[in-house]
Amino acid sequence: MNNKIKITFAILISLLGFAACGNKSEGGQAENTSSINEVILCGDDKVVIFDRTGSGEGQFTKIWEWTPESSSGLPEEFVKYFQTNDECKPIGEDRILITSSGGGVALVDRETKNTLFYAYAPNAHSAAYLPGDRIAVALSTAERGNALQLFDIDGSNEILYSDSLYSGHGAVWLAERESLFALGYDQLREYKLKNWETDQPSLEMVNEWEIPDESGHDLFLTSDQRLLLSTTNSVWQFDISSAQFSEFEPLKDVKHVKSVNWFPDTGELIYTKGEISWWTHHVYFEEPYDTLVVEDINLYKARLR
Repeated sequence: MNNKIKITFAILISLLGFAACGNKSEGGQAENTSSINEVILCGDDKVVIFDRTGSGEGQFTKIWEWTPESSSGLPEEFVKYFQTNDECKPIGEDRILITSSGGGVALVDRETKNTLFYAYAPNAHSAAYLPGDRIAVALSTAERGNALQLFDIDGSNEILYSDSLYSGHGAVWLAERESLFALGYDQLREYKLKNWETDQPSLEMVNEWEIPDESGHDLFLTSDQRLLLSTTNSVWQFDISSAQFSEFEPLKDVKHVKSVNWFPDTGELIYTKGEISWWTHHVYFEEPYDTLVVEDINLYKARLR
């Protein structure tokens, strides 16, 4: 090997070594290159936010917590409805939309933790924020449940409209299509806004599809306009333009997924699954791999801002 080749080879090895070291933290752990900084979690009577505080695995710090007892604006008699929180969607930069299987719905100001809107909705499992400051809530099986209900944030606890939806579990607003998608036990539905500029708004169902497995659970809209839905036995994707279901390969055959968040542009995947009955103490991250462990809350869903 002549000197020029030796020098070139040495430089190449050095560059490769430097690149490898760049993916390691000082302790020798692989650096976490995720673009996700905050994770919103709900379970028991709490909604909490964890911040990623380092580049190694499992480095999270709790920076925010909401409980119904400490929230100004929530009537005392409504506190009991928020003991099993099951949804915690960020609305813009400064609000969080919360539902609880105990029967509560709340819109909360992040900075003050004040409740801006509240309602009783038996076994509420998810909600979507709609144009005109209205909220659609999916209600699962319960007396006065099994429904998709509509509220206005200026009229706490006043139902504007209701449609039957057996085991309602998911609600997602797709702005580009001006459609609300709702997930039930064996159906995915599409609704359009009707009489929206009046004081008697409603929702008109325009499409309905049978899902490929039993017990629809979570519903998530991806950035490339697909819907992910979890069921008892797996996770599926729904191509809205073609109205076709297919298996979501990263979580194929993973059972009891309670929440799924996926970003196709980066491949990042965050999910929870029922591991102790319907709850868990773990939030799972893929691409890159990580696990957030929360021992003191029976976690249900994870959402991202």
